[in-house]
Amino acid sequence: MTNAPTLDSTAAPSRSRWWGFAPFAVLSVIHVGARLAGADDIAEPTKLTLMPLLAVGALWAGRRNRRGTAPSSGSTADQVSGPVLPSALLLAALLFSWLGDGAGTFFPSAPELPVMLASFGIAHLCYIWLLARYAAHRPFPRWALVFPLWWVLMLVVLWPSLGGLTFAVAAYGIVLAGTAATAARCNPMVAAGGVLFLSSDTILSLRIFMPEAMPHWTSALVMLTYCAGQGLIVAGVFRSGPGVGAGRLQ
Repeated sequence: MTNAPTLDSTAAPSRSRWWGFAPFAVLSVIHVGARLAGADDIAEPTKLTLMPLLAVGALWAGRRNRRGTAPSSGSTADQVSGPVLPSALLLAALLFSWLGDGAGTFFPSAPELPVMLASFGIAHLCYIWLLARYAAHRPFPRWALVFPLWWVLMLVVLWPSLGGLTFAVAAYGIVLAGTAATAARCNPMVAAGGVLFLSSDTILSLRIFMPEAMPHWTSALVMLTYCAGQGLIVAGVFRSGPGVGAGRLQ
């Protein structure tokens, strides 16, 4: 695990840690632009490189964190094992997000939508565990009550079109809202990422189940909010400072 990202809240801020996210940011712009232009020959392959590049950014940020962290007074075993679980949760969230992005490509013989829901559902469970255990630093804010209301409203709107996917979509909505609500307990960057991730899946669900109501440009909007949401969650976790969940990211 020498290359695993270390989520250490005591690390001194370092601008160099953010350079690892530059490839993800650049490719996100290219991908969203391709979606907007209808250039599927560019959009499809670039989509499958987004989460791997975000993982590269996380690995880079974790490496810079380790270099900028003073030696801990804890035991050697604590220093080695401490970051393993949060690092594994973060990378697992990105892995299953990647599998969800490429559900049709990676599992061509399986129904795409159920595979996508299952993959992203696991990714959200990893995010909820990660954020609740290692990044949250305050109770749920009052405005987070909008998330259960969102879940009810989305079920009401989509219900006539869900068919046999009703239970799966309802379950996925719970974990999606759970990620957004848990992110609301973290710093503003993570909280914004959670809202954008939820916004992305809201637009996508309307495109899937109510396509006649959604114009073409919303395809690009799905990916814009998705890339921004994922990027802000991951970068926001590393931005947590000593006053944000101090000691929890060690």
